[in-house]
Amino acid sequence: MSRQLHLGLNTFALGTHPAAWRRPQADPQAPITLAAYEEIARTAERGLLDVVFFADVLTLADNPAFDPCWFIDPTILIAAMAQATERIGFVASYTTTYAHPYTVARLFSSLDHVSGGRVGWNVVTGYDEPSARNFGDAQLPDKALRYRRADEFVTVVKALWDSWEEGALVGDKATGTLIDYERVHAIDHAGEFFEVAGPLQVPRSPQGRPVVFQAGGSPAGRDLAAKHADGIFSSQLELEAAVAYRDDIHARAARFGRSGDEITVMPGLQVIVGSTDEEARRIQVELDDAGGVTAARLRQLAWFVGLDADTLELDAPLPADAVPTQSERGLPQGFRDAIGALLADRTLTVRDVLARGFGHRLLVGGPETIADDIERWFRAGAADGFNLMPESNPDGLARFVDHVVPLLQERGIYRREYETSLLNERFASSSLSRSI
Repeated sequence: MSRQLHLGLNTFALGTHPAAWRRPQADPQAPITLAAYEEIARTAERGLLDVVFFADVLTLADNPAFDPCWFIDPTILIAAMAQATERIGFVASYTTTYAHPYTVARLFSSLDHVSGGRVGWNVVTGYDEPSARNFGDAQLPDKALRYRRADEFVTVVKALWDSWEEGALVGDKATGTLIDYERVHAIDHAGEFFEVAGPLQVPRSPQGRPVVFQAGGSPAGRDLAAKHADGIFSSQLELEAAVAYRDDIHARAARFGRSGDEITVMPGLQVIVGSTDEEARRIQVELDDAGGVTAARLRQLAWFVGLDADTLELDAPLPADAVPTQSERGLPQGFRDAIGALLADRTLTVRDVLARGFGHRLLVGGPETIADDIERWFRAGAADGFNLMPESNPDGLARFVDHVVPLLQERGIYRREYETSLLNERFASSSLSRSI
């Protein structure tokens, strides 16, 4: 079978655009309303997306004018959303810095049972300092330490998932055997950070091992992803850099005895879809104007390069001294690298830079424009798929599903039906070749 595109939805209840909640039809209560998430999940499933993906942070956003992004624990949402759908998968972020491997192994194995094999774990180590203070730390632990802990953490979780062999839950009424303990094993792990006896108290789940995602931006993050991940939610703004990133992941995977074909690379992609390019731009302008977003993004860019926003002119190139200054404690490494590469092109104006997106690429246009760009990146080997971030939900997502998905299907790069409901089988062979 020819290489097929993967699509996920990076889920925001109201949409990715920070002013989406201010639209007349938007319900500001959506982030705490289960029905809103169920509608999003059903719309994504109608578009045959692989996963509904939840990023997460462990602190409250501090800008009252913008969408707060998340409130409810995503694992709770997934348990409910799985009951409102049949085939689509779900991936939730869970930290290795402020959690324990046994808890995470049990949680995601339980979710896998409840969903019928449709769950994945996005491994995160944290980057936002305020979250550390919610757990009694003045700041996040050192980055190198966080990644050593994460590596051991994932190793323990996988061992716990494997502590039950297939068929160990026998349920033989004739012999009175419920569990065959010969097929249930302790893991007796003793490492730098954890001592875990095992086995897990939850029988082997439908997937055996739920799918593992990771962001993989820094060298340590890339190694963690190459060693453990089935999928990567990356941040790429330029095609050439995205090709180089995917090639690097494949090379690192080989050093860990894995094939690059085992890892699905899915950059984030902010999308605003209109019936035409002009309509899409009108949607963008109306949202930007409603929330004062252009000015806010200008301040964000100025913060990133260490300059005063008043010194930046929208239609002029960035000043020569505009260089990335923020550490990984202020912004994820993947975002920093992607934006830094973009800033290296001094032919771009400040407005051009803002139009590309801040961390995740922004694509605005009619269905053909959006489909053309996705196909170009896919065929160039820059991505195995994308984690979509529509400007508004559920309507922005619906426009993509109804008008872009059929074009991708016509071009032969996207499925016309789900062949399996097991998420790991969907990601089994993601990147068969550089081109098709």
